[in-house]
Formats: sequence, C-alpha cells, structure tokens
Amino acid sequence: MAKRILITGATDGIGLETAKRLYSEGHTVLLHGRSAEKLATTERTLANGSSGAGTIYSYRADLSRRAEVDSLADAITKEHDQLDVIINNAGVMRVPETITQDGLDVRFAVNTIAPYLLTKRLLPIMSPTSRVINLSSAAQAPLEMDALRGKKRLLEDMQAYAQSKLALTMWNNALATSLGSQGPAFVAINPGSLLASKMVKEGFGIEGKSLSIGADILTRAALSDEFANASGHYFDNDKGQFGPPHPDALNDQKCAAVLAVVEELVCRQGPL
Repeated sequence: MAKRILITGATDGIGLETAKRLYSEGHTVLLHGRSAEKLATTERTLANGSSGAGTIYSYRADLSRRAEVDSLADAITKEHDQLDVIINNAGVMRVPETITQDGLDVRFAVNTIAPYLLTKRLLPIMSPTSRVINLSSAAQAPLEMDALRGKKRLLEDMQAYAQSKLALTMWNNALATSLGSQGPAFVAINPGSLLASKMVKEGFGIEGKSLSIGADILTRAALSDEFANASGHYFDNDKGQFGPPHPDALNDQKCAAVLAVVEELVCRQGPL
C-alpha cells in the first residue's frame, strides 16, 4: 500500500536519494527544502528518473526560523489529512552564522528544535500506525542545557552538532515514552558515518561513503515491518542493527528534562 511520506532536507544528500527510492516505488512524497530552485530541480529529477511513480508535493522553508517551521506545518496540514511517515532528515553542522534570528544556536534550531516543532504540529494527521524517523548520528555528546537554550555559544562545529543530535535522540525517546501506543512510532537512526553528503564534504574534506547506505536504511525504516514496533529504539546503521545510543538517551529523567526544555523553547515564541 502506498504511503504518504514527508522528507525534510530532500533536495540533496541522503534525503534526495531516499526520495528517489520512495517515489519510484509509487509512494506520495512530500519534499521539503530551503531553496525553491533546488526543490524544482528535485521534482524534475524524480519525475524524469522513474516510471510508474508516485505523487510529489513540494514545500519550501528555512528550518532555522520558527515562523517558517510553523508555516510549513500549516501548508502540509492544509493539503493533507493523513501522514504515514515523517523523516526528519534535514541537518546542519558548519554554517557561516551560528546564531538564528530567534537567538538560538542554528545547529540546535535545525537539528533538534525544528524537527520537534514540525512533528508536534503534524501529530493530528498521524495515527498509531504512523512513524517518525529522526536522523541521529554516531556523534552524540553530553548536552549542555544552556547551549540548547541559546544562553551559551558553542564555537566548535562538531561539538554543537554532536550535542544537537543527542538532544534529538533524547526527545525522540521521551515522546515515545509519553505518547506510548497512542502516538506514532518514534525511531532514531544513525544512517551511517561519513556518508557522501555535503555536510561530510564541508566538515571533513572527504568524499565519504555511498549515500545509498543511508537511503537503504531510511527506506527500510519508513516501510518495513521490523520498525513498526520499534518506538523509542535506536538503530545504528554502522553496525546494521538496533543498539544503545549515548547512555543519556537511555535515562528517562534526562530525556524528559530535554523534552521540557525543547517544549519551553517552542512555546516561549508563541503558542503551538
């Protein structure tokens, strides 16, 4: 049965490769990107590269801006009354300006807070059989709450990135616990280390491994039965199996504390 699947950061890297797979298999793919031009190019790439394909919807938003995340959610809920899968793929590490208009570190804004806000806004059109796939990372570092709140600046790109990915994994697990069987499955995934994304090329100066490694696991996570009952679990694609994330993500109290701070951040700028 065809699914309705949202992929953030779908105009390049793992997101684009995953979109190609899912579209070619006949699924309805909701593409998100920051550039209208790249979104149009992605639409043409998908349409020209597949036969017997699905349906495409495109949405432009800068996930570092709270207002644009809200507008993205509004646009999606206006056009769709059901969503089967969210793949929160969009992420940043090295950026020219590290502070957003809202006064937050852009790595936390894009990698941690935006996927939470977007997911929460879209929960009303999801069901207990739906799935939220959050792209975590093998790089997970203990979280400094003041950095998440924007009260402390992290100067090292990898330090900020690693903390933001652990924070994402922690709210993933906290929502899985709090919503239980009433909510969709929340699964955090390390899609594979040092894949050939723009982020890896900019951050490490290497070409990286095939993007198909990441697209394979995201497609499986979106569609296969093995992920249907995996809410609150972490899949480490470097090892090819479910396993433990950073120990902090297994601490229910710490996860709940991160969820509370993220909720505080999205609410302080206006009601959800």
